[in-house]
Amino acid sequence: MKGILGRKIGMTEKFTTDGKVIPVTVISVEPNVITQIKTKEKDGYDAIQLGIVDKKEKHATKQEIGHAKKAGVAPKRFLKEIRVEDIATYELGSTIKADTFNIGEKVDVTGTSKGKGFAGVIKRHNQSRGPETHGSRYHRRPGSMGTMRPMRVLKGKKLAGHMGCETVTIQNLEIIDVNVNENYILVSGNVPGAKNSLVLIKSAVKGNKKSEPKELVKYEITEETVVDTVEPVTEDVTETKEIEETAEV
Repeated sequence: MKGILGRKIGMTEKFTTDGKVIPVTVISVEPNVITQIKTKEKDGYDAIQLGIVDKKEKHATKQEIGHAKKAGVAPKRFLKEIRVEDIATYELGSTIKADTFNIGEKVDVTGTSKGKGFAGVIKRHNQSRGPETHGSRYHRRPGSMGTMRPMRVLKGKKLAGHMGCETVTIQNLEIIDVNVNENYILVSGNVPGAKNSLVLIKSAVKGNKKSEPKELVKYEITEETVVDTVEPVTEDVTETKEIEETAEV
């Protein structure tokens, strides 16, 4: 398994050469630094730790500074551990860029969903309301909470409460485009989280691992110098003189 950390920028759309429209999510992917390598002999499993966004030493703890110095990098604000199959292909302190994924690969994207605050059962769990006419007093109430026995609310009952702000994973999304120069990846479909939120892209666990790359329509912008020809405005001197003479009279 391979992965990379990035930030969700927003959504747009891409056109294919056969006339189809693909909704895509733009994910900004800065070079990820490998801050730690875990081995099966020492830690019990093979994994790498990725870090992005430098952190000032005055804002970091001594443990964070010492952990980053082992890799020869500055302390990082965000760290994420990913299990890998072949640990020998990674080096401590090296970087992982957007080209770690190829166009057409299937990936799973994990992010934190938007927080909705305190919500009722109708919005939170998609429950239906009661009748609103004929003297009904049951509109948006929660209804009966407990059973006859054991005379209490059972665990797991869907009630009102905090909605959103949960870790959500969208599976089997396709890599539409990869740009190493501008550090972004285009992923088909939507991705959980708000704009500029942290997301994790990793290899798909289920389904087909790769599909045929889609041919996108490319646009070329050419700079053409356009010269506007403006005709000089010539004032009629005779008319202006006549107007001045009549004004004096």
